[in-house]
Amino acid sequence: MGPIFQLPTATNDKLGSKNWGMGPSVVVLNIEGHWVYGALVNNVFSIGGSDPTYRVGLLQPFVNYNLPDGLYLTAAPIITADWKAAGADVWTVPLGGGMGKLWRLGSKGLPVNTQIQAFGNVVHPQNGPNWQLRLQVQVLLPKSMF
Repeated sequence: MGPIFQLPTATNDKLGSKNWGMGPSVVVLNIEGHWVYGALVNNVFSIGGSDPTYRVGLLQPFVNYNLPDGLYLTAAPIITADWKAAGADVWTVPLGGGMGKLWRLGSKGLPVNTQIQAFGNVVHPQNGPNWQLRLQVQVLLPKSMF
């Protein structure tokens, strides 16, 4: 549990706000054998600035099933809410999943996590996308490397 901060980094007014934002964030996680599951929840409120204000929420339930050789099946849809939108335009609710692999690179075995997930948006704003594709590459820096 802790704070979340949103910085005004958009390069175009259509891509984001010039306002800073902050709010509460919490994550819960459980590991049982091959299963890893939990959820991330946060809500961000704009603060200051002359741009239109915003109030947005995020819920990301996640589940991984770990397979041999660093492979895993995963589903981590990012459900969002624009609390200032009208009617059915408030929610974006994706449904789907994908797979990933943990690799070790170099002589020191630097861990790298790669994954791909695809989602159909079963609920979305009128002008929102029908689907999402997430490609992810993460370099993991364990304490033992330092």
